[in-house]
Amino acid sequence: MNLMMLLEMAASGSPDRVAVTCGDDHLSYAELFAAAGAAAAEIRASGAERAAVLDVTSLALPVALFASAWAGVPFVPLNYRLTGSELDRLIDQITPCHLVTDPERAAELGRRAGVTACARDAYLSRARQGVRLASEWNMDPEEIAILLFTSGTTGPPKAAVLRHKHLVSYILSSVEFGSASETAAGLVCVPPYHIAGIAAIASSIYSGRRIVQLANFDADAWVDLVRRECVTNAFVVPTMLTRITAALDARGGVDLPSLAALSYGGGKMPLAVIERAMKLFPDTTDFTNAYGLTETSSTLTVLDPGDHRTAAASGDPEVRRRLGSVGRALPSVEIEIRDEDGKRVALGVRGEIYVRGEQVSGEYLGKGTGVGADGFFPTRDGGWLDAEGYLFLEGRVDDIIVRGGENMSPGEIEDVLLLHDAVDDCAVVGVPDEEWGEAVAAAIVTVPGRSVDPDELRAFVRARLRSSRAPQVITFCAELPYNENGKLLRRAVRANLSGRTPQA
Repeated sequence: MNLMMLLEMAASGSPDRVAVTCGDDHLSYAELFAAAGAAAAEIRASGAERAAVLDVTSLALPVALFASAWAGVPFVPLNYRLTGSELDRLIDQITPCHLVTDPERAAELGRRAGVTACARDAYLSRARQGVRLASEWNMDPEEIAILLFTSGTTGPPKAAVLRHKHLVSYILSSVEFGSASETAAGLVCVPPYHIAGIAAIASSIYSGRRIVQLANFDADAWVDLVRRECVTNAFVVPTMLTRITAALDARGGVDLPSLAALSYGGGKMPLAVIERAMKLFPDTTDFTNAYGLTETSSTLTVLDPGDHRTAAASGDPEVRRRLGSVGRALPSVEIEIRDEDGKRVALGVRGEIYVRGEQVSGEYLGKGTGVGADGFFPTRDGGWLDAEGYLFLEGRVDDIIVRGGENMSPGEIEDVLLLHDAVDDCAVVGVPDEEWGEAVAAAIVTVPGRSVDPDELRAFVRARLRSSRAPQVITFCAELPYNENGKLLRRAVRANLSGRTPQA
């Protein structure tokens, strides 16, 4: 197994089909294959042990990804938004490396010992004109394919190790080779250092779907690009979808007739947002929610288009609530919910999500593996399974609020608050409380032009949940803190709300 086999198959089957488009430039499958081979020769000649990209999405990204697989070194996409000491710490972990970046950083970082730095355009030009590596790629499935630094929402980033067997097994179990039509085009707007971005490249290449790149996400630019490139498939994180729906509302609705399928994931999707999106995209018949982790080579569970349609049309509350789930496990993945002692709990009972499957790595560079002797990996995500195997997320296990010995899910309270017509966004966290241990606190972003009394929100929650779940602390803010991958930074919310006096 090697990622290069995915590109080799695509290039052999459809050499002249466009593989990737960025602005006015593009590469066919044959051109991408040849460029990857030439870039692999450059990586091998540099003596580098890793191939890194520190840049926005461009044609150089898929070239570098497959070139690293051909050259037999790990591919490392770095967060281009990092500066100074944060970036220094990451580069220190991957030298000696071959680094593709913007011209300014190439000049600066190229002076570092162990770094062979290349400006993006020059790198891509050489790859297009060069001679490919004479030797074939190694098919050892245990070789490291990618080192992907986690987002570090709860601490310093650490490098997740994804081997070729993990990524290829995920693609082979979830994508049918050559299944995309000649007109299929998938818009990729998540950053290169997001696992969804890597998975989108690999799955699109294997299926034969043209990749349309958007370097920097902007809701209006996204809408315009979908129309201009006749995009048929797209993936977004929840914050992106929220902004896209707002942009469509502001423009009085925009027809996107080509967009047949919209996938989302990377965080908890508020039920109100997906319901609104399903109304705003009348031509989009296939909505898919995908849940996965960096450590699991992307998707673990899928709420497929049929699930969306069934849940949205159902009058049964148990079926309709599945629209807020992340669906059911892929056939190659096993899921268990376990308690604090690591014991499996019954259906409907909350606990920590454990996963097992060939695509699950759970390994970190220099830190060993988190996979247990039974093959299960603890995700540190909380959730529960219903009777039909649908998984409901409840945030990180560390985010659970413990009030007077009672465990409360922030997500459950957030879902209720978002039903209020004055609430645009919200975050619920636990803050220290002398009497109860922790108090429920909420940061609220109101709909523009609206205001709401805190007591009204408390009464709104009490009417739908137990009274103990009504926020004792409520504050209003212009926006909530999210990282670049669309994940809510609860620690920042908690720091802001801690010290505020709970209301009885």
